[in-house]
Amino acid sequence: MQFFKDFSLSALSAGFVAVLVGVTSSVALVFQAAQSFGATPAQISSWMWALGWGIGLCCVVPSLILRKPFMVAWSTPGAAVLAAAGATGGFSMAEAVGAFMLSAALIALFGFSGWFEKLMDRIPASIAAALLAGVLARFGLQVFESAQTALPLVLSMLLAYLLSRRLWPRYAVMVTLLVGVAWAAAQGHMQWTQVQWSLAMPVFVQPVFTWQACISLALPLFVVTMASQNLPGVAVMRASGYAMPVSKLVGLTGVATLVLAPFGAFGINFAAITAAICMGPEAHADASKRYTAAVWCGLIYILIGIFGAVVAGVLAAFPPELVMAIAGLALLGSIGGGLFVALKEDSSREAAMITFLVTLSGVVLAGIGAAFWGVVAGSLALFVQQYRPWRTK
Repeated sequence: MQFFKDFSLSALSAGFVAVLVGVTSSVALVFQAAQSFGATPAQISSWMWALGWGIGLCCVVPSLILRKPFMVAWSTPGAAVLAAAGATGGFSMAEAVGAFMLSAALIALFGFSGWFEKLMDRIPASIAAALLAGVLARFGLQVFESAQTALPLVLSMLLAYLLSRRLWPRYAVMVTLLVGVAWAAAQGHMQWTQVQWSLAMPVFVQPVFTWQACISLALPLFVVTMASQNLPGVAVMRASGYAMPVSKLVGLTGVATLVLAPFGAFGINFAAITAAICMGPEAHADASKRYTAAVWCGLIYILIGIFGAVVAGVLAAFPPELVMAIAGLALLGSIGGGLFVALKEDSSREAAMITFLVTLSGVVLAGIGAAFWGVVAGSLALFVQQYRPWRTK
């Protein structure tokens, strides 16, 4: 099989780091969202089962077919919206599942119809690259922010990264991660009490559809998923040089969410941060073989689906400073590449900088994240600077 011929330790490392960053940064928020709807421990475990299998299969199958690194994740801003709405709205789990299914149906519609891809095609390459750089730069900053609370750990990881980039560039991220884990373990900072030894089992919830849940849950979930996840996800793909059938893939994520929603899959969508890890040169020197990193990422997510709380607990055992440092260091190449493309054209440089800065700011307006507003601000700036009204002679 070609996948095994293309195997590399750097791709496996990139896949693991992508899962590590994705899970540890937001798994607590997913649990909080489930609990806001009155989920039982069995239902919370089912959420991990559904998300693990859904994300895993959506990464593995398209990546093997396309031979390109296609990455999905759960909707972190979507989980935040659900946690807030569930805590104040008094919705039941059945109503929440109905809202998940409605949001998924809308995503599938916007995907298969081609509406979303047509919108993305209108975004200039410089704006898309600036969006990518802005999304990722926040993680790059966290490398040095985390040094305030764990200076020896971060310095040891930074030194390991610089040395391994010079001596073994393909394995720089893996070496850095191993050094960080070894240091954290030696200092007794690994939180092994987070691990719970239990398997995840699916629990079906009969959906209930109400207009209140539609307005308060389904529509906000749909908007933030498309604007804050799928939009930057496409930007990462294109900035990394991968042409993929966006419409079909968006539709695929909608269908996967729709099928698994009764078991707790609230939102499966394009990945951005973790996708950049698997699409960058650190995953593999050969761009045509980086799909293996996405496949490894998907296989690890399937393990999360099978073992649920066990794998999630192991990943949550890593100190937060270690996670922030490895994420930022793994994304340095992607940040630099995004900035290079964004700023190389004089005619769009200022608009790209506005996109970059708004996205980097993390501003949230009307419940919609900075990625969307960065594109809006940059596009408006480009329009004002370059628009030439047509005049009759």
